[in-house]
Amino acid sequence: MKITKTNLEGVLIIEPAMFGDHRGWFMETYNEGKFIQAGLDLKFVQDNHSFSAVKGTLRGLHYQLSPKAQTKLVRCTRGAIFDVAVDIRKNSPTFGKWLGLELTAENKKQLLIPKGFAHGFITLTENVEVQYKVDELYAPECDRGIIWNDPTIEINWPIDISPILSEKDKKAPLLNDADNNFVYGE
Repeated sequence: MKITKTNLEGVLIIEPAMFGDHRGWFMETYNEGKFIQAGLDLKFVQDNHSFSAVKGTLRGLHYQLSPKAQTKLVRCTRGAIFDVAVDIRKNSPTFGKWLGLELTAENKKQLLIPKGFAHGFITLTENVEVQYKVDELYAPECDRGIIWNDPTIEINWPIDISPILSEKDKKAPLLNDADNNFVYGE
């Protein structure tokens, strides 16, 4: 397993070791012991799996407020996505900054997104499946979002069509107007 730090503190790129032969391949997508050895003491409690049929489907930017905030370990198991993490921790030196990474069924990369970050992705192909682990159960009362095209964040989404959005995501507020109880260093 290869772990790469990014320009956003706590956001990590995870590349599982893959072993293959003439039959195919095998990899561990998560191993608690290896994560602990790497200083990542997480207890995942829920696995989520989404399917998007159409290229250009955008989901996000989502997060849950504390005390039900979630760390996510995201991977794409069919097709390709551009996955995004946005730092929403008030007083953070990278507040409002974002990181984007292409996750595909072929590259098998994963993105670890800690609490205090909003998360979203856009599908780059048809028939996309995304799977992710979270360390806190879904709590609808804490579910929040930020509009995908907030001009203060300026995410460079790599697609030239209008995204397909849920009604909830169309109505999400700007970062500066969003309900947000994350503070850097707390």
